[in-house]
Amino acid sequence: MITLTEKAITAVGRFIAGSETPTAGLRIEVTDGGCSGYQYGLKLEGSHTPDDTVIDCGEVQVFIDPGSLPMLDGMSIDFLDSIEGSGFKFTNPNAAKSCACGTSFNTSAEGTGTKTCS
Repeated sequence: MITLTEKAITAVGRFIAGSETPTAGLRIEVTDGGCSGYQYGLKLEGSHTPDDTVIDCGEVQVFIDPGSLPMLDGMSIDFLDSIEGSGFKFTNPNAAKSCACGTSFNTSAEGTGTKTCS
């Protein structure tokens, strides 16, 4: 299961309300890349696919594809808003290594070698 904090739900709700296209929910996915081997991807979606896992987070629905789900299971997402910047914070129990950028991770302790984020 994936959880979003109230701050994250509020932030996603703001993004959905400001979207110019009809939006059904938030897609969370894992793609190759980033500093540690994998990276999180977030985007607003008009609908989910039949293979997606759909998680109801109150006013926000979250869509996760079958390939990403095992790497995201148990993750929580928060939204931080401070003078130093704002953005989503991922806490993923499946991540053996993470990069300082906060959006890149690896599920293997060996990983691919941490690089500097730009």
